[in-house]
Amino acid sequence: MPARVCCCCAALRPRYKRLVDNIFPEDPKDGLVKADMEKLTFYAVSAPEKLDRIGAYLAERLSRDVVRHRYGYVLIAMEALDQLLMACHSQSIKPFVESFLHMVAKLLESGEPKLQVLGTNSFVKFANIEEDTPSYHRRYDFFVSRFSAMCHSCDHDPEIQTEIRIAGIRGIQGVVRKTVNDELRATIWEPQHMDKIVPSLLFNMQKIEDIDSRIGPPSSPTGGEKEENPALLAENCFRELLGRATYGNMNNAVRPVFAHLDHHRLWDPNEFAVSCFKIIMYSIQAQYSHHVIQEILGHLDVRKRDSPRVRAGIIQVLLEAVAIAAKGSIGPTVLEVFNTLLKHLRISVDFELGDRRSSAGSATFSTSSKESDERIVQNAIIQTIGFFGSNLPDYQRSEIMMFIMGKVPVFGTTSQSLDTSHLGDLGTRRIQIMLLRSLLMVTSGYKATTITNALPPPFLDPLLSPSLMEDSELRQLVLEILHNLIDRHDNRAKLRGIRIIPDVSDLKIKRDKISRQDVSFMKKHGQQLYRHIYLGCKEEDNVQKNFELLFTSLALITIELANEEVVIDLIRLAIALQDIAIINEDNLPMFNRCGVMALVAAYLNFLSQMIAVPAFCQHVSKVIETRSLEASYFLPETIFKDKCNLPKSLEKHEKNLFFLTNKIAESLGGSGYSVERLSVPYVPQVTDEDRLSRRKSIVDTVSIQVDILTGNNIEDKIDNTEEITFEALKKAIDNNGLEEQEKEKRRLVIEKFQKAPFEEIAAQCETKANFLHDRLAQILELTIRPPPSPSGTMTITAGHAHYQSVPVYEMKFPDLCVY
Repeated sequence: MPARVCCCCAALRPRYKRLVDNIFPEDPKDGLVKADMEKLTFYAVSAPEKLDRIGAYLAERLSRDVVRHRYGYVLIAMEALDQLLMACHSQSIKPFVESFLHMVAKLLESGEPKLQVLGTNSFVKFANIEEDTPSYHRRYDFFVSRFSAMCHSCDHDPEIQTEIRIAGIRGIQGVVRKTVNDELRATIWEPQHMDKIVPSLLFNMQKIEDIDSRIGPPSSPTGGEKEENPALLAENCFRELLGRATYGNMNNAVRPVFAHLDHHRLWDPNEFAVSCFKIIMYSIQAQYSHHVIQEILGHLDVRKRDSPRVRAGIIQVLLEAVAIAAKGSIGPTVLEVFNTLLKHLRISVDFELGDRRSSAGSATFSTSSKESDERIVQNAIIQTIGFFGSNLPDYQRSEIMMFIMGKVPVFGTTSQSLDTSHLGDLGTRRIQIMLLRSLLMVTSGYKATTITNALPPPFLDPLLSPSLMEDSELRQLVLEILHNLIDRHDNRAKLRGIRIIPDVSDLKIKRDKISRQDVSFMKKHGQQLYRHIYLGCKEEDNVQKNFELLFTSLALITIELANEEVVIDLIRLAIALQDIAIINEDNLPMFNRCGVMALVAAYLNFLSQMIAVPAFCQHVSKVIETRSLEASYFLPETIFKDKCNLPKSLEKHEKNLFFLTNKIAESLGGSGYSVERLSVPYVPQVTDEDRLSRRKSIVDTVSIQVDILTGNNIEDKIDNTEEITFEALKKAIDNNGLEEQEKEKRRLVIEKFQKAPFEEIAAQCETKANFLHDRLAQILELTIRPPPSPSGTMTITAGHAHYQSVPVYEMKFPDLCVY
């Protein structure tokens, strides 16, 4: 009787339960009963409304088997679920999917590694299925957390640990693929999910990176190795994640990278950080590159108080990112990059000087190491600025040149954008050197079509101002920047080093015909260039490199910008430099005087061969030959040696050791050059700053001149003074009388031009013009002539100097100075 009751109860069970029970064999080792599985599959496809019940019952059995540790039946249940999932694609599959995910979660929660791997594999299969309609209620928060935890597995068995980590990475990859294909894909990009996914992937990439760094570079992996290597699998997943990122969620995917690198202190050394951001820059879409650069800049601002090596590591990462982004779209971050880097350059100099001041009097190793670390930061910033600038198109590079030049601080001014007021003179000098080095790298390789584009006035004026500072390194940097901008045919390498070139044609110098724009530039700004070369030669702290760069500057101007008029100006400049050494009004050291003489010799030798005038070449060669025999210290090959015997004076030397203006004029005059201006000594041009400072005094001098001129005709004034009476005032008030007088004047003028002969009109106009010219000449003479001084002015009569003093009460002062 009891047996009949059990048989009756079994027959009363629902059909789907009986079909599900039949797929489980008595011995789990026999595996899934395929015949009964086909029946279950056919039933599920025929009656899709039963799918949710089938899934719920399978989940119930699986949970019971997991608790009872009957893992063989667990494997059979998951295999059945996978087959049902792959076979059914109807609308009713949604409830079945919920049961499926619930069973996967049960497996992932278990502590058995095999069950975790089994659940992961089932989830990956599910992730590859494309659903017809989106699921608005389904979330994957648990799976993100669980898979991320599996990525950090620390099992004592290395094989099991690797297996679990690979399963976690594949699970994350499945979540990413499933959510991206779903309509609700934006949920995976939320910060709480990215903060788990990205560090988990980086953790596995980092672990194998450490191993590879010890055993050397790994070989190219095959497809099987990628599945077995957590680092390679994590890298592929990371690339896929970034490749699917869009404009709105790019930052959420990048920010966890910074948190991971900070937490694990991976900025120093920064090999892993560099490799991570290379992966990021190559994986994202090109138009989003500027987002990554902005994030790096923002993180640099956040870590500005960290150690120098950490900041240097971040800057080097920025350099790598910029190197990739510069080839594509940079976006609006060009000026932001430079502005942020220049700000951190100032901060680094401030830290360096602060450490130096705090350790004054107690030189310690730690302090010196800090200073050297700050130099590493500064060099990294300069390298980044230069590399970024050199990869920009020319129109953007010119703007960056102007931008950096505008940041260079000048002593005594507070109008610069880069605040260095609290750094002092030493700090300001360091900033100037750093900025000019950055500008030197930006201008490297810059090829402008015309020199006006390379050296516009707003850029040329501030660039040349540091060239006159009392710092040889600053002047060297300015000259090197000028070389980058002037040299458009890469001739500078051929001119390196100051020397007497025997045959210039052997250098194979490249040059083009001087364009109109270049001729116009030299007419406007040539004197400015000559002036800075002239005054640069008069600095006492010049070393051999300064003279070499000055020689290269003169040679490049000759090659790129010299027509006949400029050649004459350059010869005048060279003779003026020779006079500096001979006369020595500035009390220069003997080395500097001989260095200037050697510079003039080397340049005139180069110039004479460039213009190829035989008589000029002969004169220059003769002087150089004489110097080599009698005064070799006037030649660069001798004076710039380590041990050179310097003369005690230059006054006793014969004229045949010097380049003579009359000889040069005779040699060039026969070749068609206009040599009249050679007789006029070169005098440096007054700068705009000098003019601005003298503007008021010029106005005052003109007012004095007017008073003097009008004072000479006092008697005429008295004679012409009309007696003021009531009738005179009445006439002045009478408007009708004034109008009649004006009409009469106009009538007389018209009649005169209509009836008078042409000669008379011309003579009258000439008289007025001469009168105005004389007055103007008197004003200009008083303006140029120095004002009288109570100490007297020197006049030379018959070779003797006489001083004529002027009493103070006889001197004329401007009205604004007298009260």
